[in-house]
Amino acid sequence: MLGALVLILLLFGISQPILGALQKEHKWVKAGMLNQIFWYHMFFGLVYWTYAQVNRSDSVNYFNNTKYVWKNWFDAFAAGTDFIEWLAFPFVNWLGFNYDMMMFLSTWLGFWGFVYFYLFFKENLRFNPKFEGWDAITIFMFLPNMHFWTASLGKGAVIFAGIGFLVYGLSWPQKRIPHIAFGSFLCYMVRPHILFAILIGMGVGFVLGKEKVPLYQKYFVVFFAIGMSIYVYEDLIVYLGYDPNNLVDSFEEESALNRERLVTSGSGVDMGSYSMPMKLFTFWFRPLFIDSPNVLGIAISFENALYIYMFSKIVRKDFLTYIKIAPAMVKMSAVVFISISISMTFVMSNLGIIIRQKSQIMYFMLFVVVAFMDWQKTNRIKKRGEIFNRIVEEERKRIAEAELVEGSSV
Repeated sequence: MLGALVLILLLFGISQPILGALQKEHKWVKAGMLNQIFWYHMFFGLVYWTYAQVNRSDSVNYFNNTKYVWKNWFDAFAAGTDFIEWLAFPFVNWLGFNYDMMMFLSTWLGFWGFVYFYLFFKENLRFNPKFEGWDAITIFMFLPNMHFWTASLGKGAVIFAGIGFLVYGLSWPQKRIPHIAFGSFLCYMVRPHILFAILIGMGVGFVLGKEKVPLYQKYFVVFFAIGMSIYVYEDLIVYLGYDPNNLVDSFEEESALNRERLVTSGSGVDMGSYSMPMKLFTFWFRPLFIDSPNVLGIAISFENALYIYMFSKIVRKDFLTYIKIAPAMVKMSAVVFISISISMTFVMSNLGIIIRQKSQIMYFMLFVVVAFMDWQKTNRIKKRGEIFNRIVEEERKRIAEAELVEGSSV
């Protein structure tokens, strides 16, 4: 564990010039808060490490396979589980990292997902939306479930970092091609369907967004998204275990098998018998106290209650007005969140897996909510300004009329 402690301090030192550069580029960045996120996330790295000592964890298998199974680095280069071991290979076999060190190195990678999601939120909002007087974005950055599942050697940390880099890059694609490339690479190698959904969302959002950009740029983005979607489609289908030549039947068979397998577990739910609204509610907001499978589930129930509260913010008539005129990033986030949620409800019937998987996409929902709140505040300020201007104009007319009457009397 001593080596892991030394590594954490070294990673903190490596992070400082990077965070400093981000602060220079974005004047509104608070490096102090990002350092707080660093230590908070490292704490959850310790929590997960402790959890893995007494519970079955895939992180142990990742480490052992990296150390004892693979003889050559690029033998492990493949999408899915192998890719995690490919990433770990140089550190384990060349630099001599032990299990503890790899756990916290992966935690550090997950930390950068939070950094770039924070930047994504901040640069796409005009105001700091409040939650009962507290800064909503700050609350989002410290949600425990988000940190727990992205703080270990495994897919969670890697895919979360990939999505963070990718959405930050898409906010300004002309200047952030390296971020887009790196984020896309991580997403594709870990979970191709996540990249598939983001590419579709990007195309839809860019075409329908309110931003005024040259038509050729919109077509370029659409054709790029379509081309990449076609490129990853067959790999995606095979990765998910379906037959690309008989997709419907293989999907139904795999879904039925997953439901049967997962419902037998202690935290299983019979999603196959649910309506679509109930499936989505289960995926987004359960467990909720009464159906929590364990102590961890009870803790997560508080977070799910917050999700319900935030989701209730968009159950407004003017949300439909907003989503029609929303920027590209908002529409992209909405498409990604809805499409991935629907697809996952067909193959998941276990609350434990649901808790882990939804952490990859909940920030998309939260971003849509706070962007809507941001728009509402902008409209309120605009209306106040119009009222103020009208009052000023009426007062000017009154004074002018009074001066005219006074002049006539003289």
